[in-house]
Amino acid sequence: MSRIGNAIISIPAGTTVESKDGVVTVKGKNGEMTQAIKEGFELKIEDGQMTVVRPSESKEDKALHGLYRALINNMVTGVTEGFKKELELVGVGYRAAAQGQRLDLSLGFSHNIVLELPKEVKVETTAEKGKNPTIILTSHDNQLLGMVTAKIRSFRKPEPYKGKGIKFVGEIIRRKAGKSA
Repeated sequence: MSRIGNAIISIPAGTTVESKDGVVTVKGKNGEMTQAIKEGFELKIEDGQMTVVRPSESKEDKALHGLYRALINNMVTGVTEGFKKELELVGVGYRAAAQGQRLDLSLGFSHNIVLELPKEVKVETTAEKGKNPTIILTSHDNQLLGMVTAKIRSFRKPEPYKGKGIKFVGEIIRRKAGKSA
């Protein structure tokens, strides 16, 4: 029995969910998203609540049941509220600047890194005196947002000795002692 797959998805007012020919479409105030699902899976929508019903008890269908429910729930959350991730640049001279859909990162390399972001992702940077610069990314697509944040983080991962690098706000870096004399 899939606990995640059997969970009910609540559909807020102003959000529509349609399923045609193996494609689920969710529309809301933040945009529209689509997801292909395997043939046989059904969506039962009644009174602002939706459940995903699997076609059989096979191992593959059980695995996909929870996956599709989670993906559709993320789509509903994304088009109604949206998702937000914050990255923090820890290190002397590390800076970030946003110009439209371009993110300019100065991370201690000989040249700045300029990253072109997808149009679905909105970027904002803040730099206050005495605090580390932060990058705030928002989007209605949770998967795309996760890939963009992972790409930005991969430029300079936090290292365990001084803690320098790009980390999520609130993330705790396991520190090592270094050399003992």
